[in-house]
Amino acid sequence: MEGLVVALNLKLLQLLQPLQLLQPSTTMKILYAIQGTGNGHISRAREIVPLLQQYGEVDLLVSGTEAEVSLSQSLKYRFHGFSFVFGTNGGVDNWATFKIMNLPRLWHDIRSLPLKQYDLIINDFEPVSAWACKLQKIPSVSLSHQCSFISPNTPRPAKRSWAEWLFKYYSPTTHHIGFHFERYDDFIHTPVIRSEIRNLKTSNLGHYTVYLPAYDDKLLAKLLNKTGKVQWQIFSKRQKTAWQQGNVQIFPVNNEAFNISLATCAGLLTGGGFEGPAEALFLQKKVLMIPMKGQYEQQCNALAASKLGVPVINEIDDRFVYHINNWISSDNKITVDFPDETAQIVDNMIKRYGKQ
Repeated sequence: MEGLVVALNLKLLQLLQPLQLLQPSTTMKILYAIQGTGNGHISRAREIVPLLQQYGEVDLLVSGTEAEVSLSQSLKYRFHGFSFVFGTNGGVDNWATFKIMNLPRLWHDIRSLPLKQYDLIINDFEPVSAWACKLQKIPSVSLSHQCSFISPNTPRPAKRSWAEWLFKYYSPTTHHIGFHFERYDDFIHTPVIRSEIRNLKTSNLGHYTVYLPAYDDKLLAKLLNKTGKVQWQIFSKRQKTAWQQGNVQIFPVNNEAFNISLATCAGLLTGGGFEGPAEALFLQKKVLMIPMKGQYEQQCNALAASKLGVPVINEIDDRFVYHINNWISSDNKITVDFPDETAQIVDNMIKRYGKQ
Protein backbone atom coordinates (compact mmCIF):
# COMPACT_ATOMS: atom_id res chain seq x y z
CA MET A 1 0.00 0.00 0.00
CA GLU A 2 2.81 2.39 0.94
CA GLY A 3 4.53 1.71 -2.39
CA LEU A 4 1.31 2.54 -4.24
CA VAL A 5 1.03 5.91 -2.46
CA VAL A 6 4.62 6.78 -3.35
CA ALA A 7 4.00 5.82 -6.97
CA LEU A 8 0.85 7.97 -7.12
CA ASN A 9 2.70 10.95 -5.62
CA LEU A 10 5.48 10.64 -8.17
CA LYS A 11 2.92 10.44 -10.99
CA LEU A 12 1.15 13.52 -9.65
CA LEU A 13 4.42 15.48 -9.52
CA GLN A 14 5.11 14.53 -13.14
CA LEU A 15 1.68 15.81 -14.17
CA LEU A 16 2.05 19.09 -12.24
CA GLN A 17 5.57 19.89 -13.45
CA PRO A 18 4.51 21.21 -16.91
CA LEU A 19 1.86 23.37 -15.22
CA GLN A 20 4.50 24.88 -12.95
CA LEU A 21 6.63 25.74 -15.96
CA LEU A 22 3.68 27.59 -17.47
CA GLN A 23 3.28 29.85 -14.44
CA PRO A 24 4.55 33.38 -15.19
CA SER A 25 7.80 34.25 -13.42
CA THR A 26 8.09 37.39 -11.30
CA THR A 27 9.29 40.26 -13.51
CA MET A 28 11.49 42.96 -12.09
CA LYS A 29 9.97 46.42 -12.44
CA ILE A 30 12.52 49.13 -13.20
CA LEU A 31 12.13 52.90 -13.37
CA TYR A 32 14.78 54.71 -15.42
CA ALA A 33 14.62 58.47 -14.89
CA ILE A 34 16.55 60.68 -17.32
CA GLN A 35 17.49 64.35 -17.41
CA GLY A 36 16.09 66.10 -20.50
CA THR A 37 18.31 69.19 -20.51
CA GLY A 38 20.84 68.76 -23.29
CA ASN A 39 21.17 65.68 -25.47
CA GLY A 40 23.88 63.69 -23.68
CA HIS A 41 21.62 62.03 -21.09
CA ILE A 42 19.11 60.89 -23.71
CA SER A 43 21.88 59.68 -26.00
CA ARG A 44 23.34 57.51 -23.24
CA ALA A 45 19.88 56.18 -22.39
CA ARG A 46 19.44 54.99 -25.98
CA GLU A 47 22.23 52.51 -25.26
CA ILE A 48 21.20 51.55 -21.73
CA VAL A 49 17.42 51.05 -22.10
CA PRO A 50 17.65 47.89 -24.29
CA LEU A 51 20.10 46.40 -21.79
CA LEU A 52 17.74 47.08 -18.88
CA GLN A 53 14.85 45.51 -20.79
CA GLN A 54 16.66 42.18 -20.66
CA TYR A 55 16.09 42.12 -16.88
CA GLY A 56 12.47 43.18 -16.59
CA GLU A 57 9.76 45.72 -17.35
CA VAL A 58 11.24 49.21 -17.76
CA ASP A 59 9.27 52.42 -17.27
CA LEU A 60 10.92 55.57 -18.61
CA LEU A 61 10.72 59.02 -17.06
CA VAL A 62 12.13 62.20 -18.63
CA SER A 63 12.08 65.68 -17.13
CA GLY A 64 13.46 68.84 -18.71
CA THR A 65 12.81 70.93 -21.79
CA GLU A 66 16.03 71.29 -23.78
CA ALA A 67 16.69 67.98 -25.55
CA GLU A 68 16.27 67.42 -29.30
CA VAL A 69 17.30 63.75 -29.27
CA SER A 70 14.50 61.35 -28.32
CA LEU A 71 14.12 57.75 -27.20
CA SER A 72 12.58 55.14 -29.48
CA GLN A 73 10.63 53.67 -26.55
CA SER A 74 7.48 55.32 -25.17
CA LEU A 75 7.63 57.28 -21.92
CA LYS A 76 5.67 56.39 -18.81
CA TYR A 77 6.23 59.84 -17.26
CA ARG A 78 7.05 63.22 -18.85
CA PHE A 79 7.69 66.11 -16.45
CA HIS A 80 8.54 69.76 -16.88
CA GLY A 81 11.36 69.32 -14.39
CA PHE A 82 13.96 71.94 -13.55
CA SER A 83 16.05 72.99 -16.57
CA PHE A 84 18.23 75.84 -17.72
CA VAL A 85 17.95 77.45 -21.15
CA PHE A 86 20.99 77.91 -23.40
CA GLY A 87 21.79 81.52 -24.22
CA THR A 88 23.43 82.92 -27.36
CA ASN A 89 26.50 84.55 -25.80
CA GLY A 90 28.28 81.54 -24.38
CA GLY A 91 26.28 80.95 -21.20
CA VAL A 92 22.86 80.30 -19.71
CA ASP A 93 19.95 82.60 -20.57
CA ASN A 94 18.99 83.43 -16.98
CA TRP A 95 15.78 85.30 -17.87
CA ALA A 96 14.52 82.53 -20.15
CA THR A 97 15.43 79.99 -17.47
CA PHE A 98 13.48 81.97 -14.87
CA LYS A 99 10.45 82.23 -17.16
CA ILE A 100 10.15 78.48 -17.67
CA MET A 101 10.79 77.70 -14.01
CA ASN A 102 7.71 76.31 -12.29
CA LEU A 103 8.54 75.38 -8.71
CA PRO A 104 4.92 74.62 -7.64
CA ARG A 105 4.61 72.18 -10.52
CA LEU A 106 7.98 70.63 -9.66
CA TRP A 107 6.92 70.15 -6.05
CA HIS A 108 3.58 68.65 -7.13
CA ASP A 109 5.32 66.19 -9.48
CA ILE A 110 7.76 65.16 -6.74
CA ARG A 111 4.96 64.60 -4.24
CA SER A 112 2.68 62.70 -6.63
CA LEU A 113 5.12 60.32 -8.33
CA PRO A 114 4.26 56.69 -7.36
CA LEU A 115 7.37 54.62 -6.69
CA LYS A 116 6.44 51.74 -4.37
CA GLN A 117 5.88 49.29 -7.25
CA TYR A 118 9.49 49.44 -8.50
CA ASP A 119 12.22 46.93 -7.68
CA LEU A 120 14.96 49.25 -8.93
CA ILE A 121 15.02 53.00 -9.57
CA ILE A 122 17.84 54.33 -11.76
CA ASN A 123 18.53 58.03 -12.05
CA ASP A 124 20.51 59.99 -14.63
CA PHE A 125 20.67 63.41 -12.92
CA GLU A 126 16.89 63.69 -12.86
CA PRO A 127 15.47 65.70 -9.92
CA VAL A 128 11.77 64.71 -9.79
CA SER A 129 12.32 61.00 -9.17
CA ALA A 130 15.41 61.62 -7.01
CA TRP A 131 13.55 63.83 -4.55
CA ALA A 132 10.46 61.61 -4.70
CA CYS A 133 12.67 58.71 -3.63
CA LYS A 134 14.15 60.80 -0.85
CA LEU A 135 10.70 61.79 0.47
CA GLN A 136 9.42 58.21 0.27
CA LYS A 137 12.66 56.79 1.75
CA ILE A 138 13.23 54.55 -1.26
CA PRO A 139 16.80 53.76 -2.43
CA SER A 140 17.87 54.82 -5.91
CA VAL A 141 20.97 54.41 -8.06
CA SER A 142 22.61 57.29 -9.85
CA LEU A 143 23.88 56.14 -13.25
CA SER A 144 25.32 59.37 -14.59
CA HIS A 145 28.29 61.52 -15.42
CA GLN A 146 27.38 64.08 -12.76
CA CYS A 147 27.59 61.62 -9.87
CA SER A 148 31.31 61.16 -10.63
CA PHE A 149 31.73 64.51 -8.87
CA ILE A 150 30.80 62.83 -5.59
CA SER A 151 34.47 61.79 -5.59
CA PRO A 152 37.01 64.39 -4.49
CA ASN A 153 39.42 62.85 -7.02
CA THR A 154 37.40 64.07 -10.02
CA PRO A 155 39.17 67.09 -11.59
CA ARG A 156 37.93 70.54 -10.63
CA PRO A 157 39.30 74.07 -11.07
CA ALA A 158 41.45 75.32 -8.19
CA LYS A 159 38.69 77.76 -7.25
CA ARG A 160 35.63 75.81 -6.18
CA SER A 161 32.19 77.12 -7.11
CA TRP A 162 28.92 77.41 -5.21
CA ALA A 163 27.62 75.10 -7.94
CA GLU A 164 29.22 72.17 -6.08
CA TRP A 165 25.92 71.93 -4.21
CA LEU A 166 24.21 70.96 -7.48
CA PHE A 167 26.23 67.75 -7.61
CA LYS A 168 24.97 66.85 -4.11
CA TYR A 169 21.44 68.19 -3.95
CA TYR A 170 20.01 68.60 -7.46
CA SER A 171 19.45 64.87 -7.86
CA PRO A 172 20.38 63.06 -4.61
CA THR A 173 20.56 59.26 -4.66
CA THR A 174 21.66 56.55 -2.25
CA HIS A 175 24.05 54.73 -4.61
CA HIS A 176 26.39 55.97 -7.34
CA ILE A 177 27.75 54.61 -10.63
CA GLY A 178 29.61 57.36 -12.46
CA PHE A 179 31.14 57.97 -15.87
CA HIS A 180 34.05 60.24 -16.79
CA PHE A 181 37.03 60.49 -19.14
CA GLU A 182 39.15 58.45 -16.69
CA ARG A 183 38.55 56.14 -13.72
CA TYR A 184 39.15 58.69 -10.99
CA ASP A 185 37.56 56.48 -8.30
CA ASP A 186 36.41 52.90 -7.82
CA PHE A 187 32.78 53.70 -8.76
CA ILE A 188 33.69 55.71 -11.87
CA HIS A 189 33.81 54.09 -15.32
CA THR A 190 34.93 55.34 -18.70
CA PRO A 191 32.22 56.84 -20.98
CA VAL A 192 29.29 54.90 -22.39
CA ILE A 193 29.98 54.92 -26.13
CA ARG A 194 26.79 54.04 -27.96
CA SER A 195 26.81 51.02 -30.28
CA GLU A 196 25.78 53.27 -33.17
CA ILE A 197 28.97 55.27 -32.59
CA ARG A 198 31.20 52.21 -32.07
CA ASN A 199 29.94 50.75 -35.36
CA LEU A 200 30.52 53.89 -37.45
CA LYS A 201 32.96 53.71 -40.33
CA THR A 202 35.19 56.75 -39.99
CA SER A 203 36.95 58.83 -42.62
CA ASN A 204 38.25 62.37 -43.00
CA LEU A 205 36.38 64.39 -45.61
CA GLY A 206 38.04 67.60 -44.40
CA HIS A 207 35.11 69.37 -42.75
CA TYR A 208 34.79 70.25 -39.05
CA THR A 209 31.69 69.49 -36.99
CA VAL A 210 30.42 72.13 -34.56
CA TYR A 211 28.07 71.85 -31.59
CA LEU A 212 28.03 75.03 -29.51
CA PRO A 213 24.41 75.47 -28.38
CA ALA A 214 25.21 78.43 -26.11
CA TYR A 215 26.38 80.64 -29.00
CA ASP A 216 24.48 82.45 -31.72
CA ASP A 217 24.62 80.63 -35.07
CA LYS A 218 25.14 83.82 -37.07
CA LEU A 219 28.06 84.86 -34.86
CA LEU A 220 29.68 81.46 -35.31
CA ALA A 221 29.15 81.54 -39.08
CA LYS A 222 30.65 85.03 -39.31
CA LEU A 223 33.79 84.05 -37.40
CA LEU A 224 34.26 80.62 -39.00
CA ASN A 225 33.99 82.19 -42.46
CA LYS A 226 37.34 83.82 -41.68
CA THR A 227 39.14 80.48 -41.61
CA GLY A 228 39.69 80.27 -45.35
CA LYS A 229 38.50 77.29 -47.34
CA VAL A 230 37.81 75.05 -44.37
CA GLN A 231 34.27 73.67 -44.37
CA TRP A 232 32.19 73.80 -41.19
CA GLN A 233 29.00 71.93 -40.28
CA ILE A 234 27.18 73.56 -37.35
CA PHE A 235 24.39 71.66 -35.61
CA SER A 236 22.01 74.15 -34.05
CA LYS A 237 19.31 73.88 -31.37
CA ARG A 238 17.55 76.93 -32.84
CA GLN A 239 17.29 76.16 -36.55
CA LYS A 240 14.40 74.24 -38.10
CA THR A 241 15.78 74.21 -41.66
CA ALA A 242 19.32 74.03 -43.02
CA TRP A 243 21.06 77.08 -44.49
CA GLN A 244 24.55 78.05 -45.61
CA GLN A 245 26.76 81.10 -45.35
CA GLY A 246 30.02 80.88 -47.26
CA ASN A 247 31.99 77.88 -46.08
CA VAL A 248 29.65 77.27 -43.12
CA GLN A 249 26.59 75.01 -43.20
CA ILE A 250 24.01 75.17 -40.40
CA PHE A 251 21.76 72.17 -39.70
CA PRO A 252 19.04 71.48 -37.16
CA VAL A 253 20.15 69.01 -34.49
CA ASN A 254 19.51 65.49 -35.76
CA ASN A 255 21.05 62.37 -34.25
CA GLU A 256 21.71 60.48 -37.49
CA ALA A 257 22.98 63.51 -39.41
CA PHE A 258 25.25 64.51 -36.56
CA ASN A 259 26.70 60.98 -36.32
CA ILE A 260 27.52 61.00 -40.04
CA SER A 261 29.11 64.43 -39.79
CA LEU A 262 31.17 63.35 -36.78
CA ALA A 263 32.29 60.09 -38.40
CA THR A 264 33.58 61.89 -41.49
CA CYS A 265 34.97 65.10 -39.96
CA ALA A 266 38.51 66.21 -39.25
CA GLY A 267 37.57 67.41 -35.77
CA LEU A 268 34.83 68.49 -33.38
CA LEU A 269 34.45 72.04 -32.06
CA THR A 270 32.17 71.78 -29.06
CA GLY A 271 31.27 73.04 -25.60
CA GLY A 272 32.26 71.59 -22.25
CA GLY A 273 29.82 68.71 -22.30
CA PHE A 274 30.81 65.11 -21.72
CA GLU A 275 29.20 62.65 -24.14
CA GLY A 276 29.98 64.57 -27.35
CA PRO A 277 33.71 65.02 -26.69
CA ALA A 278 33.95 61.43 -25.43
CA GLU A 279 32.45 60.05 -28.64
CA ALA A 280 34.70 62.23 -30.80
CA LEU A 281 37.80 61.11 -28.88
CA PHE A 282 36.72 57.48 -29.25
CA LEU A 283 36.48 58.00 -33.03
CA GLN A 284 40.01 59.48 -32.92
CA LYS A 285 38.87 62.94 -33.99
CA LYS A 286 40.56 66.16 -32.94
CA VAL A 287 38.55 68.02 -30.29
CA LEU A 288 38.51 71.69 -29.28
CA MET A 289 36.35 72.61 -26.29
CA ILE A 290 34.78 75.94 -25.31
CA PRO A 291 33.05 75.45 -21.94
CA MET A 292 29.98 77.57 -21.22
CA LYS A 293 30.44 80.71 -19.15
CA GLY A 294 29.33 80.30 -15.57
CA GLN A 295 28.62 76.60 -16.03
CA TYR A 296 30.77 74.90 -13.40
CA GLU A 297 30.29 71.34 -14.60
CA GLN A 298 31.48 72.30 -18.09
CA GLN A 299 34.52 74.02 -16.58
CA CYS A 300 35.30 70.79 -14.72
CA ASN A 301 34.84 68.69 -17.86
CA ALA A 302 37.12 70.97 -19.86
CA LEU A 303 39.81 70.71 -17.19
CA ALA A 304 39.58 66.91 -17.20
CA ALA A 305 39.75 66.84 -21.01
CA SER A 306 42.75 69.17 -21.02
CA LYS A 307 44.59 66.65 -18.84
CA LEU A 308 44.15 64.21 -21.74
CA GLY A 309 45.62 66.77 -24.12
CA VAL A 310 42.42 68.36 -25.48
CA PRO A 311 42.89 72.10 -26.18
CA VAL A 312 40.43 74.44 -24.43
CA ILE A 313 39.35 78.02 -25.24
CA ASN A 314 37.66 79.80 -22.35
CA GLU A 315 35.62 82.18 -24.50
CA ILE A 316 35.04 83.48 -28.01
CA ASP A 317 36.99 86.75 -28.19
CA ASP A 318 39.20 88.68 -30.63
CA ARG A 319 41.72 85.82 -30.73
CA PHE A 320 39.13 83.16 -31.54
CA VAL A 321 40.01 82.83 -35.24
CA TYR A 322 43.70 82.68 -34.33
CA HIS A 323 43.07 79.79 -31.93
CA ILE A 324 40.87 78.02 -34.47
CA ASN A 325 43.51 78.24 -37.21
CA ASN A 326 46.16 76.87 -34.83
CA TRP A 327 43.89 73.96 -33.99
CA ILE A 328 43.15 73.27 -37.66
CA SER A 329 46.85 73.18 -38.51
CA SER A 330 47.70 70.85 -35.63
CA ASP A 331 47.50 67.08 -35.79
CA ASN A 332 46.93 66.49 -32.09
CA LYS A 333 44.94 63.26 -32.05
CA ILE A 334 44.53 61.72 -28.62
CA THR A 335 44.39 57.99 -27.95
CA VAL A 336 41.83 56.95 -25.35
CA ASP A 337 40.78 53.59 -23.94
CA PHE A 338 36.99 53.49 -23.66
CA PRO A 339 36.17 49.73 -23.59
CA ASP A 340 32.66 48.47 -24.23
CA GLU A 341 31.65 47.49 -20.69
CA THR A 342 28.14 48.96 -20.48
CA ALA A 343 26.40 45.56 -20.44
CA GLN A 344 28.61 44.41 -17.56
CA ILE A 345 27.97 47.64 -15.62
CA VAL A 346 24.21 47.17 -16.01
CA ASP A 347 24.41 43.51 -14.99
CA ASN A 348 26.44 44.34 -11.88
CA MET A 349 23.99 47.12 -11.00
CA ILE A 350 20.97 44.81 -11.32
CA LYS A 351 22.58 42.12 -9.18
CA ARG A 352 23.78 44.56 -6.51
CA TYR A 353 20.85 46.94 -6.16
CA GLY A 354 17.77 45.30 -7.71
CA LYS A 355 15.19 43.46 -5.62
CA GLN A 356 15.48 39.85 -6.71
